[in-house]
Amino acid sequence: MGGVVSESAPVGGDFKELGPGPGGELAARWWQWALSAPDDRSPVRDQTGEFAGWRQPDDVWFLAGTYGGRVVRRCSMPSGRPVFFPVFNTQRPQTLTSREPMVMEVAEAKAFLNGAPLPMREFTSKPFRAALRRRIAWGLWCAFDPLPVGHYVLEIKARTTGGFWVDTTYHLAVVDS
Repeated sequence: MGGVVSESAPVGGDFKELGPGPGGELAARWWQWALSAPDDRSPVRDQTGEFAGWRQPDDVWFLAGTYGGRVVRRCSMPSGRPVFFPVFNTQRPQTLTSREPMVMEVAEAKAFLNGAPLPMREFTSKPFRAALRRRIAWGLWCAFDPLPVGHYVLEIKARTTGGFWVDTTYHLAVVDS
């Protein structure tokens, strides 16, 4: 299966130094995680944070995006893990006629942790397998190093030129792992 991202692409180092290859691998891993959940336990469909812990990997904590609109989630997460999440992202099956990712025209995109702006990076994945299909993904992504035990507020606000928007707030309780 040459060129398909594995489910164990490594995480580590400073997000600002994360290059397109490792960032694209994390994006593919995020989609594999997000698409693995049944609809009734989907972290992406979740309106409260109840399913934030769905099959989290051991080396990173993924936070879910949304299908648009306003969402407020409350969840606990372990200390000691870096966090990776989308501000905007897309994926689609890769076919002979659609080999490129679907890219959104972004009008505005911001993310804040306790009011401090977070840097975003644009990543495109290599082909990966999820939900029984070969897929490709694009997105604006954020990450941060492991947080110490405590309470945090993560805010994500973004909109496209076509009118799609997200306004997500996470109330994070970081607990001893």
